[in-house]
Amino acid sequence: MAPKCVAAFAATVLTLSATALPSAAQDKYPSRNVTIVVPYPAGGPTDQTARVVAKSMETQLKQSFVVEDISGGNTIVASEKVAHAAPDGYTLILPNLQIAANATLFDKLPFDTVRDFTPVMLINRNPLVLVGRPTLPANNLKELIALMKKERLKAAIPGYGATGHLATTLFAQEAKVQLDQIPYRGATPAITDLLGGQVDLFFATPQSVVQMVDTGKLKAFGVTTKQRLTELPNVESFVDLLGPKLDFVYWQALFAPGKTPTSVIKTLNAAAQKTVADPAVLKNWAAQGIGVFPPDQRTPQAAEAFFKSEIARWGEVIRDNHIHLDQ
Repeated sequence: MAPKCVAAFAATVLTLSATALPSAAQDKYPSRNVTIVVPYPAGGPTDQTARVVAKSMETQLKQSFVVEDISGGNTIVASEKVAHAAPDGYTLILPNLQIAANATLFDKLPFDTVRDFTPVMLINRNPLVLVGRPTLPANNLKELIALMKKERLKAAIPGYGATGHLATTLFAQEAKVQLDQIPYRGATPAITDLLGGQVDLFFATPQSVVQMVDTGKLKAFGVTTKQRLTELPNVESFVDLLGPKLDFVYWQALFAPGKTPTSVIKTLNAAAQKTVADPAVLKNWAAQGIGVFPPDQRTPQAAEAFFKSEIARWGEVIRDNHIHLDQ
């Protein structure tokens, strides 16, 4: 080969190598910071879960995972941001069942709830506990329903369309009773008024009320799963008295934008699987009454099927009770 040809060939090889390196680097995920958007204020249960997930994934994948709290619009503000983000795995969202309910609560959303999100994994779950003021004359679920058929009680709800609102509505529907539902700005002020006797009932997460039930500050009447809670073994399941529609959980899951590559979803899912298998994480969550989904429900495919079933479940409750919200 002539010297000039050799030089030209070498230059071509160097050029191809130089252009190939950035491409290879880009193919490795993650190669820069990842943001997990939380559709609630900092410090709440969803924010706490997101920070556990972020810390674990950061350790596993050797990149920073940053939690960004964006509250407002019944989680729609945060959901819209992620739905319209680049489908590259660098912007994720960790919502709860509210994202499934919103698909029916609102006539029009700035995104398609199914098409614009790709489920990564179901992260954790816990039942809700119906608690009441300690001066209520009822001492169990059967007595409570009998009381509600004689007099109309006040139930606190953490805002219209929120999980607690839907749970309260479903309970009243299946128990065939009427309740006055009093909206609050979140669980904390609702529990404060419950303790003070301004309202009678409230659906709460176990971690927020177990200690108050144990000390007699609140009464607990039922849990929304077939199994009783280890932390509240004497509190019966709603399912035993009211049937299978009351078998539901408050769940949290990790989603990416729609059309995120399968390879990225697999990487995120593998890291999330290790997170929920970490003994330290499991111990911490168990102490709060929080559990994880069984292994066969930890795949992206299982998360997608569950998500669609939750949209259908809460859609039925919303339509049957004529609940509607406007943006």
